[in-house]
Amino acid sequence: MKVSQVTVMTQFIKKMHTIEDTNSFGRKLAELLQPGDIITMEGDLGAGKTTLTKAIGAGLGVKRTINSPTFTIIKEYEGRLPLYHMDVYRLENSDEDIGFEEYFSGEGVSIVEWAQFIEDYLPKERLELTLKHDGEARTILLQPIGERYEKLCKELAE
Repeated sequence: MKVSQVTVMTQFIKKMHTIEDTNSFGRKLAELLQPGDIITMEGDLGAGKTTLTKAIGAGLGVKRTINSPTFTIIKEYEGRLPLYHMDVYRLENSDEDIGFEEYFSGEGVSIVEWAQFIEDYLPKERLELTLKHDGEARTILLQPIGERYEKLCKELAE
């Protein structure tokens, strides 16, 4: 029996002092995204998860206004790649599967806010982002899990 193993390779830290920095980072990340990519985002309320998602959407060519899908759980947007924006906060203590696999294995990019609440449904390989905002700067910890995301982070760092 072959056991697949996914390792966390390296952590990358990105500091942003302005909204323009966040927008620039999000657009650059979007340029590197491919169909089936998964990004998870953790961070307190107001840390910038939806702001960063808007920047990624802009980089993907999404024309519609992107806002938090807190009450709808998932919002879909069309761009160079489809963008599936998920806010799964309301699924805490729930084992409801609302078709995550179809999104995660689809032709778009999935961004999942509060991903710890659906840990059992998440693909093993993904890019985990942890956002913190201290009032002066936003810090993003990028945790690539799997070779695809390690390569993506190295390209972002260039």
